[in-house]
Amino acid sequence: MFKKILIANRGEIAARIMRTCKKMGIQTVAIHSEADQHAPHVEMADESYLIGPPRVNESYLNMDKIIEVAVQANVDAIHPGYGLLSENTEFARKCTENKIVFIGPSPATISQMGSKIEARKLMSQAGVPIVPGTDAPLADVEEAVLEAEKIGYPIMLKASAGGGGIGMQRVDDEEALRKAFQGNQKRAKDFFGDGAMFLEKLILNPRHIEIQLLADKEGNTIYLGERECSIQRRHQKVVEEAPSPFIDETTRKEMGGAAVRAAKAIGYENAGTVEFIMDENKNFYFLEVNTRLQVEHPVTEEVTGLDLVEQMIRIANGERLSISQDDVQLNGHAIEVRIYAEDPNTFFPSPGTITNLSIPNGENIRHELAVKSGSVVTPFYDPMIAKLIVKGHTRNEAIKNMSEGLDQYIVEGIKTNIPTLKKIVDHPEYKAGNTTTNFIDTYLKATKVN
Repeated sequence: MFKKILIANRGEIAARIMRTCKKMGIQTVAIHSEADQHAPHVEMADESYLIGPPRVNESYLNMDKIIEVAVQANVDAIHPGYGLLSENTEFARKCTENKIVFIGPSPATISQMGSKIEARKLMSQAGVPIVPGTDAPLADVEEAVLEAEKIGYPIMLKASAGGGGIGMQRVDDEEALRKAFQGNQKRAKDFFGDGAMFLEKLILNPRHIEIQLLADKEGNTIYLGERECSIQRRHQKVVEEAPSPFIDETTRKEMGGAAVRAAKAIGYENAGTVEFIMDENKNFYFLEVNTRLQVEHPVTEEVTGLDLVEQMIRIANGERLSISQDDVQLNGHAIEVRIYAEDPNTFFPSPGTITNLSIPNGENIRHELAVKSGSVVTPFYDPMIAKLIVKGHTRNEAIKNMSEGLDQYIVEGIKTNIPTLKKIVDHPEYKAGNTTTNFIDTYLKATKVN
């Protein structure tokens, strides 16, 4: 087993990975920017190294510096967490070149799935249903207009290399498409270095359902049920749960089977997630493969009893999966909410110093924290400061636990989205399981959150 792992990340996910490493008797190495010198993940680690100024391009995205630290610290492996360098082909390759194990899929697999257009082609060949759309980069806006007429409005204009909703926009007619094309293409090029755009038919009132996979180096691949991640704002997930209130056992098996086919088609290994979009009639279509640990992985852990980070480490170490598909059982219901340092009325970031942090406790409550009392939330990073995860024997019990937990959650000194989260989980439509991606716009947009 690995003796020492460097976590190439920050915040709550770095701390969460370290917790499993400590449980497994593995030493941990933290990296940090000048802004994160006193962050909880730095204090948790056995060793820590400053890698640069606050801005991510000069610190957490500085591949050469991170590899230099890893070599200096004599680590066996690097866990990238999510975001930042977790799906960066070049970084995974640099790890391999320096004889450091990258805890995740191979650089070739990451590269394959980095292009949404190429991913669509591969999935179609593997018999995985895809949303009707274009399967080659659009040459210009004129080609986009012609293709949109064939597909039929409304459509989604998307960046092939996109993520986090960047370069993505709903378009309802030709005029809107002409206005949207150039701006989204430029944003995609600025953020991802790739301005390739494509079109997909818009699925109305959809749900966002994803399947968690584990695959070892011998090709054994299993799925761990689904997560419902439909409640989003600006294409970013806000509330996630497992299992989905909309999915029956037959559909679960069909989606799980499709996800396994997708993984085998690309020779996938380690933990990964296949994301699907689902219409009102339970027809599902491939969206993308996330070649990393997901933010929302705790809800799957809570209902399966598995530690996904431990599974990732063991697979990267060359171990065969210790469980089969028949061993996977879903018990109870889990819900996760993402707590952001942001104004609940505008969703704009709210940096500042946390003067008081008091979190709820209980046997059915789990926390993943990036901050503590006295922490400074800077404008340099994603504004998510914590995740609250609850479990219940039933969905109704889990909702009750989440509502009570949010009531007891205190963050002072900055604004957070806790009032918004409370409105969501207390809303009768949420309790009824009517959780489409339009939930916030439909039920909360017209409601001022105090």
